[in-house]
Amino acid sequence: MNNYETVFILTPVLSEEQAKEAVKKYEADIAAMGGKIVHQEAWGLKKLAYPIQKKSTGFYFLLQIEGEGKIVADMELAFKRDERIMRFLTMRMDRDHLAYAEKRRAKMSGKSVEKAEN
Repeated sequence: MNNYETVFILTPVLSEEQAKEAVKKYEADIAAMGGKIVHQEAWGLKKLAYPIQKKSTGFYFLLQIEGEGKIVADMELAFKRDERIMRFLTMRMDRDHLAYAEKRRAKMSGKSVEKAEN
């Protein structure tokens, strides 16, 4: 089993609920293909570095997936067919990338705990 990290940008024309529904659809598709979602993050509506399809913002999402390479090919094909997806990038994670991702998540969860205490 390989680990992959996918970041994709949904069109800002969608409402937040529609964006969450799109992500849930892809989560279900990945599970149906035999993959496992290890971690996910919704980064929210952010400004793009350059306009894409005449839009200057988009909903960013990150998914960390565990599975075979076939899952990535099928998922990317679905991304290409979906009009809601403006851009996507999938990377295979090596052990250093995995360690960094774990460290980053621990740091983020620690910060949210500190904020809650203050």
